[in-house]
Amino acid sequence: MLEILIWILIFIAALFVLVKGADYVVENAERIGVSWNLSPFLIGVTIVGIGTSLPELVTAIVAMAKDAGEIVVANAVGSNIANILVVLGVAAIITRNLHFDKSLIYLDIPILLTATLLFLGTAIGREMLPSGASTFAVNFGESIFLISAYIAYLIYSFSHNNDYAERLAQKIRTPHVNIYNYILFAVGVLGVIIGAKYAVDAVLNLSALFGIGVGIITILAVALGTSLPELFVSVRAARIGKPEIAVGNIFGSNMFNMLALVGIPGLFGTLIIDESTYYIGLPTLLVATLIFLISGITNKVHRWDGIMYLFVYALFAFKITGIF
Repeated sequence: MLEILIWILIFIAALFVLVKGADYVVENAERIGVSWNLSPFLIGVTIVGIGTSLPELVTAIVAMAKDAGEIVVANAVGSNIANILVVLGVAAIITRNLHFDKSLIYLDIPILLTATLLFLGTAIGREMLPSGASTFAVNFGESIFLISAYIAYLIYSFSHNNDYAERLAQKIRTPHVNIYNYILFAVGVLGVIIGAKYAVDAVLNLSALFGIGVGIITILAVALGTSLPELFVSVRAARIGKPEIAVGNIFGSNMFNMLALVGIPGLFGTLIIDESTYYIGLPTLLVATLIFLISGITNKVHRWDGIMYLFVYALFAFKITGIF
């Protein structure tokens, strides 16, 4: 009982660090990004999106070091599902209607859908293990392909940054940025990473104490836990009137997870995909991306849409745990 109480307190403290870290990330990332002539959406895609995906990358590297490559893909898939259904859903519920000015339907959503299909294409192939067994996996060549696709996406994003016209339309003045903004941003990212780490550790230990299976923990608890930075940053950004950063954060994080998060660890070994991730996680990821595409048509995620997102995630959680 005492051990459970200790981990609950650690979880609460970790959430507090996450909240403060998210505040520093949002406030300073926008200032830095605007000083670099980046649009709010591109700020979310690059600076904030990659920064809040660092916990997933750290988790993946640790998993490879412990010869547990199956955690990598499960974490990436679970995190992307949580980013769309939970993070976007909660942000829409809290803000009532999450409206963003940037049009996503003509370019950004199709790019995300294409990246998702590319990722699914690499995940459906079988590989022969040294033991002679055949399993679903992502190999070295496919990892190179995913990393190359992410680099191409970054180059394309920066080359199509229309921030000048966007700033003129919104009458945004370039803020003064000094070394302290970079330090505070770094502190915020560090706080997000540390908070996420201990939040995940707490969730894992509490799950173990309650006797929850490792496979379920990976795609639910670990993935949801490492998506906490995206949740706090996106909700914070939406509440202070920066919806483009909120949506861009989810967009950029999902692109990073599918292409770089899976690609980088895949350079050091074959990434095995467990059956739960393959048969339930991958189809749910495709469905979640299509739902996101539908929301992008109207440039708005209504409160009731957010509630529906959470119901879909609950269905996924029930299915993956075998409740029904």
